[in-house]
Amino acid sequence: MKPGEGSAAIIGKSVRIHGELTGSEDLYLDGEIEGTVALAESRFTVGPNARVFADIKARDVIVFGRIEGNIEATGRVELRQGSSVVGNIHALRLSIEESAAVSGKVETSGKSESAVQSSGLRAAIPVAPYPPASSGNSGEEPGQPNLYKTGN
Repeated sequence: MKPGEGSAAIIGKSVRIHGELTGSEDLYLDGEIEGTVALAESRFTVGPNARVFADIKARDVIVFGRIEGNIEATGRVELRQGSSVVGNIHALRLSIEESAAVSGKVETSGKSESAVQSSGLRAAIPVAPYPPASSGNSGEEPGQPNLYKTGN
């Protein structure tokens, strides 16, 4: 194994970046960034001291710190204990630990829409809740006891 292979590049907590951050390797940020982050094929880890004011596009995003911006991940997003995200999250999978906070729209999908359509699967059919809503008539169907009524 070559030096640095298999480990993430690290940006320390005293570093501030203003602008566009792009790359093709995993990145661990513990500093501050304002702008955009584009790591399409990589993992972006937001350390506990990090403050991110940016829209993020990455394969995976792991958050220990604070993000103000939208997250778009082709893989998963993990919000670890004490982290916070103010913005929309769109990911294949989402994991939220206790005391993590999200303020925004969350959209997850196990498969892309095109994959579902090409597989021949049909959309789910809505099912009426049980017991059905009362239509105002108190008659019960013969042979069907009302389990929600006391005294049966």
